Amino acid sequence: MSACTQLHYPIPSLPTSSKPHQQRHLHKHPANINYSTTTHLKSSPQSRSLASWIETLRTKIRSQHFHDAISTYLDMLIMGISPDNFAFPAILRAVVGLQDLSVGKQIHSHVVKFGYGSVSVTVANSLVNMYGKCGDIGDAYKVFDRITERDQVSWNSMISVLCRFQEWELALEAFRSMLLDNVEPSSFTLVSVALACSNLHRGHGLWLGKQVHAYSLRRGDWKTFTINALMAMYAKLGRVDDSLALFELFENRDLVSWNTMISSLSQNDQFMEALVFLHQMVGKGSRPDGVTIASVLPACSHLEMLDLGKEIHAYSMRNSDLIKNSYVGSALVDMYCNCHQVESGRWVFDSIVERRTALWNAMITGYAQNEHDKEALELFLEMYAVNGFSPNATTMASVVPACVRCEAFSYKESIHGYVAKMGLGMDRYVQNALMDMYSRVGKIKISKSIFKRMATRDIVSWNTMMTGYVICGYHDEALNLLHEMHDDEHKDEKGVSLKPNSVTLMTVLPGCAALSALAKGKEIHAYAIKHLLASDVAVGSALVDMYAKCGCLNIARKVFDQMPTRNVITWNVLIMAFGMHGRGCEALELFEKMVDEASKNKEVRPTQVTFIAIFAACSHSGMVTEGMSLFRRMKEHHGVEPTQDHYACVVDLLGRAGKVKEAYNLVTTMPSSFDKAGAWSSLLGACRLHQNVEIGEIAAENLLLSEPDVASHYVLLSNIYSSAGYWDKAMDVRRRMKEMGVRKEPGCSWIEFGDEVHKFIAGDGSHPQSEKLHEFLETLSGRMKKEGYVPDTSCVLHNVDEEEKESLLCGHSEKLAIAFGILNTPPGTTIRVAKNLRVCNDCHAASKFISKILDREIILRDVRRFHHFRNGTCSCGDYW
Repeated sequence: MSACTQLHYPIPSLPTSSKPHQQRHLHKHPANINYSTTTHLKSSPQSRSLASWIETLRTKIRSQHFHDAISTYLDMLIMGISPDNFAFPAILRAVVGLQDLSVGKQIHSHVVKFGYGSVSVTVANSLVNMYGKCGDIGDAYKVFDRITERDQVSWNSMISVLCRFQEWELALEAFRSMLLDNVEPSSFTLVSVALACSNLHRGHGLWLGKQVHAYSLRRGDWKTFTINALMAMYAKLGRVDDSLALFELFENRDLVSWNTMISSLSQNDQFMEALVFLHQMVGKGSRPDGVTIASVLPACSHLEMLDLGKEIHAYSMRNSDLIKNSYVGSALVDMYCNCHQVESGRWVFDSIVERRTALWNAMITGYAQNEHDKEALELFLEMYAVNGFSPNATTMASVVPACVRCEAFSYKESIHGYVAKMGLGMDRYVQNALMDMYSRVGKIKISKSIFKRMATRDIVSWNTMMTGYVICGYHDEALNLLHEMHDDEHKDEKGVSLKPNSVTLMTVLPGCAALSALAKGKEIHAYAIKHLLASDVAVGSALVDMYAKCGCLNIARKVFDQMPTRNVITWNVLIMAFGMHGRGCEALELFEKMVDEASKNKEVRPTQVTFIAIFAACSHSGMVTEGMSLFRRMKEHHGVEPTQDHYACVVDLLGRAGKVKEAYNLVTTMPSSFDKAGAWSSLLGACRLHQNVEIGEIAAENLLLSEPDVASHYVLLSNIYSSAGYWDKAMDVRRRMKEMGVRKEPGCSWIEFGDEVHKFIAGDGSHPQSEKLHEFLETLSGRMKKEGYVPDTSCVLHNVDEEEKESLLCGHSEKLAIAFGILNTPPGTTIRVAKNLRVCNDCHAASKFISKILDREIILRDVRRFHHFRNGTCSCGDYW
């Protein structure tokens, strides 16, 4: 058999490529053709001309019958017809259609054997194109490098291949070489070069992109597809206004022009503008296609414009090509799930027969975003195990959070091993999800390790790490990371400087609140105003919360009043703030205003959280009658069913007011399906406050059965016994606590000074000024005693002598923080301290005397409420 007929067929199994294009599933061609036994197709080799064979090839390729084209080529060889520089480009197009590199290489060997390897630039150009589109950039370059007389198509083919493999810098270098080679670029060249510019770092890409644009203007190139490419380039480089200007300047717009503009606006978060363009497009007589629909649906999704999304869905259903389009299906699923219509999203998903990975991802993400975590994981398993689709980075970025939240998935961290096995561990989106996972299971060090190892970080990476610190209680680390991000001018992969956004501010403001870091909070507020973020309802709500928890209730109210829009969270935050400051009447007035506002705007109707806030406000202000009245009518008047948390709040309301027996009765009458731990805990706290040993023992017994690892239960019971003089029982509780391996959280207080937040722990002497602070407190204690101060040694729960008890009292964390503030700030400066536990009776009494003797206002926030000490009195009226 001659060499020219030794082309092995059928199509071999598809090669695995790591490059961007996705291999198609092909129907296998019949088994190997035995040329020696092939029937005579024609009586004479000369019965058909070469031109006839080539036309047959082209006809089959135009009809996308690529297998038939290959068979025709084989038949031509069998008949002894030698392919030429017209036949080879045609058959190479069939190879590209099949995406079969092996067959392409065999045809390349024929090119060489028939003598066209170096003499035909047309054939060489077709080979460059074939190798590039079949995933072999190396051989594409080798063929290109051997072309002695490169024409415009040669350069265009090579530049296109480099863009296909995302070798953007090399593509631009090839363009420069093309110009040096005195080859005139075409519109096709400029389209590829504009694409390369759009994928560079923003500043560099924009600089080069403008030069490309200027070059096209000098050439007078106003072809529609060139302008479309330039519009897409400007939009991707963040210059949507330039895209709009280009769009308005030329009239020969096609469907791609409209789609480019709608997609650009949507991808740059200009969702309403994208919808306006859709309206204009339809008005101009252009008919939306699948790209249009897939581009505009994200705008409906982000704006939660469900009705418009449904209209677009209806339009798609009237067009069979659209509703079968996987990209349209993915966008519809995403739209419905973002609008919290998960069942509708699933209906769309189920209605699409040919599902691609993007569609599976959209449904899995939809489930995960709506915290239908079990369904997300089940669909993931169906995708992978049943349907054989390999998950990609987008899949795992949604699966990881679902694993964290899903109670049925016990071994949370095992998903990291699977991610690594699939080779996705270095993907930025997956790394962000893994950081979040480890912080939520309390392993912040692993989150930090992933963050430090990231090759590139986007704003989500920084926000995720800050959120992790906040979740794990490392508020100072979150603030330090914010300063690092802002001051060191970090950049993303596009070279754009990373700046805190609304999510960043929402994340770190609770850290300022937790640490009473008012100065830092004010800095963030100033940044929000400067960068037009303060009007964001979520940022505004976080600012209200921060000022309230830093003791500046008046500023919190001012921020609230200035907000252009408020949601239910904003109202809840301020109601809770008034309650924590002991201003129950104002909290109740605010609640009534909220109810009135809800009659006009259903988005601010009171929720379960609202009633928790108002019950807490009533509790801190001793407003038992008002609180009980609200509790009895919350379901009937406001449609909110009481939960176990509401019962716990009301138990606290009664118990704090000394109605311990009534509180106990309420606990015993709670619905049997409720978890009573919160209510028993409130009751135990009331028993500690009012020294009710009998009911305290009952409450503690129930709590230690259900929550044996919670330290506060042991501590409160021990305190009850100690206060009653039952030292042996108190020691037994402490011994049991030790045997169980339960450790009490140490008292810890914070005070902001300068650019730092100083932390003090009870009994700890590690602070640089520790010795000086203790000496100051010893001296101050003498002055206080002359004014009538009597140390409350019942707060020392150790069986030691009175003098030692008094010494221990001086080591309480809030006293150390107050002393630090006094010694390090000018006279008259307000002292702001935050504490992680409830302030003890002695520190409360001492703070009143200190405020009077030193003429200082002291604002102390404990775990439950605020205490404003001024001129020897406290805002709580000694009711806390």
